[in-house]
Amino acid sequence: MSLYRNLAWFLKGMTEFTRNAFESASKRFVEKDLEVSLAGRSFMITGANSGIGKATAMAIAKRGGTIHMVCRNKDKAEEARAELVKETGNKEIYVHILDLSETKKVWDFAEAFKKKYKALNVLINNAGCIMSQREVNTEGLEKGFATNVLGIYILIKSLIPLLEKSADPKVITVSSGGMLVQKLRIGNLQSERGRYDGAMVYAQHKRQQVVMTEQLAKIHPSIHFSVMHPGWVDTPAVANAMPDFHRSMKDSLRTPEQGADTVVWLAVSESAAGKPSGRFYQDRRMVATHLPLAWTHSSPLEEQKLISALDDLAKMFQPH
Repeated sequence: MSLYRNLAWFLKGMTEFTRNAFESASKRFVEKDLEVSLAGRSFMITGANSGIGKATAMAIAKRGGTIHMVCRNKDKAEEARAELVKETGNKEIYVHILDLSETKKVWDFAEAFKKKYKALNVLINNAGCIMSQREVNTEGLEKGFATNVLGIYILIKSLIPLLEKSADPKVITVSSGGMLVQKLRIGNLQSERGRYDGAMVYAQHKRQQVVMTEQLAKIHPSIHFSVMHPGWVDTPAVANAMPDFHRSMKDSLRTPEQGADTVVWLAVSESAAGKPSGRFYQDRRMVATHLPLAWTHSSPLEEQKLISALDDLAKMFQPH
């Protein structure tokens, strides 16, 4: 079955995830969807100093939005901020330094942010990592899981009160089509058992993000949740984590701006706000979260167990 999944995924990718596929899909995009002023609205973007995150920040800054860049590397973040300000003339761009793999610090950052700022309209979870081998953080958690799943969950949960009192709140998570080859597994969240395959562990985390989004949308109906696939994008992260894939597909990869298009659309357009909450998007359309006949569906009980497990882990590191 995994061979079928991988083959079905690759064929789907070649027809839907490439630069040509974006150019074809973009012919049906409605231009005025993005003709908006974002003055007075605030956006938090994780991983905003390069790739999709930076392209998203650029598009939002051009429309007058206030941007909170949440980045791990201070020098790279400040360099990106200077470029964004110069390019857009928008000075309402703020840098916050946070490593999402450091679980306690995610809580501390979010709690401090709520005290300092009166509103947050949109949270964009873009930062992520693909580990080449299993590593644990200082708290004993597998680093990829801490960054890609638990850190995002804590950030969302802590910021929900601020989002709920802001106008038209949205939470958007940048996932990956790689999750289509994975069935939700909740018995090995820390990847302690079996051989560690970084790409497959990452794909599992992206499946968990999709389930998390679906579940949080049910629990918090006043916030519009969405998760999206940017396609196959030429970013530094892809080049570093998957050099063979990057080398062989380089001419077919999307630009960061193309990868960011649906993130921006979800974040700013009235059209997207009218769509159901908790869904998965690709090229400005709701798409299925499973490949046909791939046996990747999970039960409602398994999905609730994931949220319970994340809740329990999050509380372990919550400041009192």
